Amino acid sequence: MATGKINVSVENIFPLIKKFLYSDHEIFLRELISNATDATVKLRHLCNIGEAKVEYGNPMIDVKIDQEGKKIHITDQGLGMTAEEVEKYINQVAFSGAEEFLDKYKDSAKDAGIIGHFGLGFYSAFMVAEKVEIFTKSYKDEPAAHWVCDGSPEFTLEASDRTERGTEIVLHIAEDSVEFLDEHRIADLLSKYNKFMPIPIKFGNRKEIIKEGEGEEAKDIEVEVDNIINNPNPAWTKQPTELKDEDYKSFYRELYPMQFEAPLFNIHLNVDYPFNLTGILYFPKLSQDLQLQKDKIQLYQNQVYVTDNVEGIVPEFLTMLKGVIDSPDIPLNVSRSYLQADGAVKKIASYITRKVSDKLKTLFTENREDFESKWNDIKIVLEYGMLSEPKFYEKAGDFFLYPNVDGKYFTMTELKEAITEKQTDKDGKLVVLYAQNKDAQHSYIDAAKEKGYEVLLLDSPIISHLIQKLESDNENMTFVRVDSDHIENLINKNTTIVSALSDEDKTKLKAVLEDIIPTSTYTVQLEAMDSKAMPFMITQPEFMRRMKEMSAMGGGNMFGMGKMPDMYNLVVNTNNELANNILHTEDKVKQEHLVKQALDLARLSQNLLKGEELTAFVKRSFELMN
Repeated sequence: MATGKINVSVENIFPLIKKFLYSDHEIFLRELISNATDATVKLRHLCNIGEAKVEYGNPMIDVKIDQEGKKIHITDQGLGMTAEEVEKYINQVAFSGAEEFLDKYKDSAKDAGIIGHFGLGFYSAFMVAEKVEIFTKSYKDEPAAHWVCDGSPEFTLEASDRTERGTEIVLHIAEDSVEFLDEHRIADLLSKYNKFMPIPIKFGNRKEIIKEGEGEEAKDIEVEVDNIINNPNPAWTKQPTELKDEDYKSFYRELYPMQFEAPLFNIHLNVDYPFNLTGILYFPKLSQDLQLQKDKIQLYQNQVYVTDNVEGIVPEFLTMLKGVIDSPDIPLNVSRSYLQADGAVKKIASYITRKVSDKLKTLFTENREDFESKWNDIKIVLEYGMLSEPKFYEKAGDFFLYPNVDGKYFTMTELKEAITEKQTDKDGKLVVLYAQNKDAQHSYIDAAKEKGYEVLLLDSPIISHLIQKLESDNENMTFVRVDSDHIENLINKNTTIVSALSDEDKTKLKAVLEDIIPTSTYTVQLEAMDSKAMPFMITQPEFMRRMKEMSAMGGGNMFGMGKMPDMYNLVVNTNNELANNILHTEDKVKQEHLVKQALDLARLSQNLLKGEELTAFVKRSFELMN
């Protein structure tokens, strides 16, 4: 058996690191500024524990563009490096100075905010630069160093006359990357990746007007000041007790400057065990379109932007929210561009679900009226959560609301209490009547309310799926749309309506109707209702309608059933005068016109009358008037 060590050829792997380590070349700026940030944070930590005997001061990172010289300068005032440390950290590929620092100071530095992990970020510079220079001076009393490399494994290292503590990286931009010499391009990248880095970042100068002198001699003068482009202390890095409502709203405007509508409320995430995670999630006003809302939550690691695709770490139903999540414990790939599958991710997602559930329950309990006023703007998220997250579904029963058509809200417990005495079917099940379109189903709603029934307004695009789940978990309950056939099976314990027609007349009337109405599409049913109720009403079998809705939502044909035919029930009110007129009209042509006219009016109320049939209906209406 042979054993040994695998040899890695720098000549072969270095070109791969330069060109293919990161999918986007623009990442170089994020990586180099992250390194500069680490150098500054390390110095701050060493000063705090008394190991560095220097003045920390107010360090910043300075980014400059030299368009004429085709160079980018990135300068920090951190701990710098000695020539020996340059050999160690720069010339050894994948040797992480950050990891070494954390290991050396593991007890005191675990919360210092060190960014680096893999020791590869520096080499991203060669994706855009044909030559890279490092000028660096350590905080220790040792000579400065100057390192130069042209992108090959060859380098030079010599003494430098630099006198200031810290490191300056100079990128000699390659011809195929001159886009990064544009100030607007760099400004956009700094805003995207480094907007909330913990060390101030200066990019150019800006002009300010200040007062000079006093009294009448005072005058305005224009001065140049450092242009700091980041917020080193964003709201999520603070404790909730330090922030007021206006602070959260201000941070929301900072995250989304083009979003003019204020969020409904926010949830501040702050946990340090069994993982470290902070963040702020905002509930914005949402439309009914589930897809348009996504990719609005920004994921950070130690205040370094990673991605806005957070489906791995945030439960899917919450990806419609906005805000920030920051965790040093999230497992990223080597290029820090996306999440990797990991058990910690599931724990974080579970925590976020619980935290959101607890917040919603608190909002509901503390101010139900305000919670109800926001219901239409948040319900789509909660409905989606109940369908997709079992743990959220368990907790949502405490605050999930069911509004009726008159704007009254019920919890599930309250709803059951409200309908127990008046809405049961022949099998003893509670029947929850609901409408999906208050205007289109107005006549059915009106008829149900006249009988004393409670009608909910459930109008979201995924309500059919949610109803299926609610019915499976409440065996003694069924949901029925107000224009469904099942409403006829309701037992109204308060009223009993007697038909104005005898059984013999009802048999004759049904025969007349079935002779005129296409029975392949409509099933004729006679029912005794209030005389003022609509004479003809069209209902659809609940099961078939629901299956068609769910099939449309799921895309394609469900259960291999193919295109489901349109089948309806025609409910005729035997107590309406029209039923008696149809029965006793001896003129067969007039009788047929009355039936077709009444049927088309019922179809019109359900938006089923279109095209040629609608034109024929209009012509017939004028003929009847004449």
